[in-house]
Amino acid sequence: MKKKVALIYGVTGQDGSYLAKFLLKKKYIVHGIKRRSSSLNTSRIDEIYIDPHKKKINFYLHYGDLTDSLSVLKNIEKLQPDEIYNLGAQSHVGVSFEVPEYTANVDALGALRILDSIKTLKLQNKTKFYQAGTSEMFGASSPPQNEKTYFYPRSPYAAAKLYAHWVTVNYREAYNIFACNGILFNHESPVRGETFVTKKVIKGLCDISRGKLNKFFLGNLYAKRDWGHARDYVSAMWKMLQMKKPKDYVIATGKQYTVKHFVNLAAKELRMKIIWKGKGKNEKCFWQNKVIIEIDEKYFRPTEVNSLKGDFSLAKKELGWKPKVSIQDLIKEMVSEELNNIINDK
Repeated sequence: MKKKVALIYGVTGQDGSYLAKFLLKKKYIVHGIKRRSSSLNTSRIDEIYIDPHKKKINFYLHYGDLTDSLSVLKNIEKLQPDEIYNLGAQSHVGVSFEVPEYTANVDALGALRILDSIKTLKLQNKTKFYQAGTSEMFGASSPPQNEKTYFYPRSPYAAAKLYAHWVTVNYREAYNIFACNGILFNHESPVRGETFVTKKVIKGLCDISRGKLNKFFLGNLYAKRDWGHARDYVSAMWKMLQMKKPKDYVIATGKQYTVKHFVNLAAKELRMKIIWKGKGKNEKCFWQNKVIIEIDEKYFRPTEVNSLKGDFSLAKKELGWKPKVSIQDLIKEMVSEELNNIINDK
């Protein structure tokens, strides 16, 4: 039986690395696109990448960029993939306020370039497309949010992703492309980037507990989020592309926690007895009579998203998908990996 070929944009990121490993276990031939830079950014996929000069493999890396129409077209034409997963993005919400045009170019137009390449190359009957959406598109809409909830983006990142969402729907309807949007709520893992709040909290508390750091700073402690594990969520991406007809799905846990609650759970995992004092921007976290967390206004967004909580009942019913990893187990795994990094001085 001929092996399926998958192409992953954003393969060096958190989701891309988990998805690549997932698909390799499914016996796919996996191709990943990485941007050219002066330093290697492949740490998340080093364990599955083998020099093709040494042995036959099913995992390949190619240079490309979602901002480069020609490279997108050429890679898709050359590889003729059965499935394309667009996980590539400028995915930091806060940063999107600083570089809004670049965020739109990658996150919005990047999806358009892939879709239009599928159309131009007449691959509608061969290639299925997955677009990585985000719960940030719901923004100010009231929770719980599902596939019928109206969108109200509150950042350049969310607005760019919303364009990608609707252009995916449009190309599906206009050109009969098998194209799906996965509206994924927050999902984390031990390989989460250090600028994201969950990893920042885990790394900060681990470093403090081991005497490597005195304190760190956070923004809005009372933002409520629905946190799952990236490993669970990539299986949902794959399930969407195995359906008979393309459809959009919310992927979430249905549970909600504040950033402060996440800090408390992480501290509990580390057996750190922390105490919070003060209110508003003057609220501080103490451990062993020392301030270890303070609030810094620069981490507040110009427009905040206060409450996200997903209703994944449609995915449960039609995809047979549900989250397996609890927030406690997610934090345990992240803490264990971070402590291991400290021991190995990574």
